[in-house]
Amino acid sequence: MSVITKAALLKAPHEIELIERELDIGEDEVLVKTHLVGICGSDKNFFKGLLPPKTAEFRQDPKFPFYLGHESGGTVVEIGAKVREFQPGDKVMCFGWNNNFAEYFKAKVWELQAVPAGLDMDLASLGEPIACAMFSGLNTGTNIGDTTVVMGGGFAGQVVAQCAKRQGASLVVVVDINDEKLAIAKKLGADVVINVNRQDPVAVVKELTGGIGADVVVEAAGTEESFNAASELIKHNGKFVFYSWLTTPVKLNISRWHDDGLEFINTCLVHHTRQQREVWTPWALRPVVKGIIDIKSLITHEFALKDIAAAFALAATDDSAIKIVLRP
Repeated sequence: MSVITKAALLKAPHEIELIERELDIGEDEVLVKTHLVGICGSDKNFFKGLLPPKTAEFRQDPKFPFYLGHESGGTVVEIGAKVREFQPGDKVMCFGWNNNFAEYFKAKVWELQAVPAGLDMDLASLGEPIACAMFSGLNTGTNIGDTTVVMGGGFAGQVVAQCAKRQGASLVVVVDINDEKLAIAKKLGADVVINVNRQDPVAVVKELTGGIGADVVVEAAGTEESFNAASELIKHNGKFVFYSWLTTPVKLNISRWHDDGLEFINTCLVHHTRQQREVWTPWALRPVVKGIIDIKSLITHEFALKDIAAAFALAATDDSAIKIVLRP
């Protein structure tokens, strides 16, 4: 079968619009009616023209024009003849780059996952970014009594900071450049917030820890400056947790990494195998289903899909926006 849908096309940097697109559903594909879709940090970078080299994540070449969108979920409408895993009416989360800024999108079975029982569909539609952030937060190695520093108060950083506090960190520090994001972090349980425009995070963390440094540092800001500050404020033999996706080469103080025997932890859920993701996602989302981690406070703006140009203009210019969502 085929369906005509309104879908986003990123024609050039800062030039996005909805076009009519025909989707032909193959025998191993699933058609999903979109419930909600979120703007990812990578989407914002692409909108600005920062397309990275092609990797395994990209099933289309990262060049303009680009069919944008991946954070979404919805209801299965049709299935191909060979699909056995889903049926029409099933609620699903998407874990693939499927041009999801659209009324409908199609996906392979392995790019979808069933919504866990009890999870609100607005949150389920953000299942991929929530699961990624939660998986990172649950795997930082934070222990009771630790000082955990989160570099970056965006969506993932806010989730990771909440996890660290609930895992027993005695001191959770969130570092960012935006006071509004830092205010939300404080509201959600961070003990100390640092605006790098006014304070040196290395000096503050060293003072807070008696010169020792942080037990755990989570890099979720994605800048050269953030990576190097994290490298300086972490303690000897501390845990350095990777979350950010850096798409351009940067200069790093690798000597500190070597000489202080830092432990590196890569917590990227979606860059493991499909089978691991399918097992880990329900576990990662369980605290959200139970209401232990606050996600809704991080949804700062909502637009209709038809207003996608305005939504991306806001994403590109307003640093206080944490998670912007669009509803078809």
